[in-house]
Amino acid sequence: MALATTAPGPGHGSEGRGTMKLILASESPRRAEILRNAGFRFEVRPANADEAPLPDEPAENYVRRLAEEKAKIAAQSAPLNNQRCVVIGADTTVVVDNEILGKPADAADARRMLRLLSGRTHEVLTGVALVRASGNLHVVDLERTLVFFLPLSDRQIADYIATGEPFGKAGAYGIQGIGGRFISRLEGDYFNVMGLPLSKLWQMLRSLGWAE
Repeated sequence: MALATTAPGPGHGSEGRGTMKLILASESPRRAEILRNAGFRFEVRPANADEAPLPDEPAENYVRRLAEEKAKIAAQSAPLNNQRCVVIGADTTVVVDNEILGKPADAADARRMLRLLSGRTHEVLTGVALVRASGNLHVVDLERTLVFFLPLSDRQIADYIATGEPFGKAGAYGIQGIGGRFISRLEGDYFNVMGLPLSKLWQMLRSLGWAE
């Protein structure tokens, strides 16, 4: 876990643990569902960041950078004066053959991605960033999951694209929906493939003093 800070903020450490207000810097219904089902209370504050990778940027750096940017944008869009407030930023991507597969631009792009994934193993990377309202403390970390895809025929790919599910999802599939049929097994966190590694997030929150 990568910790960056200029000075310990109020409430940092075990003696300061207590109730924190959580802000989710994402409009993803899947991330909100994960948090809600896990019993977190939070406010949604979407943050729009340029999701284009930098030239020759490694996938690990890409998702970490975007997660941190989103958290900081959400925190700055409406100043958070409460020192006990933490903003959660996350970014998920699919990687195969060292290529970053983001959200498909259109049906042809979705078809290309699904053909790349068909019958192969790929990685799902999620960067998670927590930013304290004070702005002087943040945590950035990464979760990695291996996903094993079944072979798909062109007809199966076309039928799946016709459902509309691939759009708006990294790698052009959703594990929690129809796309789950194509996955034979995982190595790692299921929630990471949905877009938010729950256990990793919980540990990161606790490192900033969050408590039940």
